[in-house]
Formats: sequence, structure tokens, C-alpha cells
Amino acid sequence: MIKFILFGIGFIFLVEGLILFFFIKRLRYIFNLLQSLDGDKIRSLSVIFMFLGTCLIYFTFRFYQFD
Repeated sequence: MIKFILFGIGFIFLVEGLILFFFIKRLRYIFNLLQSLDGDKIRSLSVIFMFLGTCLIYFTFRFYQFD
């Protein structure tokens, strides 16, 4: 079980690094856009993403068998 957690964390770091490497100019625009948004809107959006991520993890472990 721990190997899947470590794999997931490593994969997240890899994807985050690739996004920062290839899309830095676009990310600056997105960060400026986020600064103009209200904090409550950002919190609501983050709660939705956390819920979707939790559902994805739950259904992955429920329907696929890991050896």
C-alpha cells in the first residue's frame, strides 16, 4: 500500500514540474487572474476539486485490484 502512495506523490511532483517547466508564461497569467478573484470563490473551487480527487481515488481502489 505504501508503494502506491509514494508512487502517487512522485507522479504528482512529476506532473507539477512538467507543467511549471512548459507553461510558465501561461501560469503567470493564471496567477494574476486568481489574484483578482474573491477568496470565497477560490475556496469553493478548491473544495470541488478535492471532492473530485477523493472520488477518483476511492473508485480507483474500489474497482481495480492492486497486487
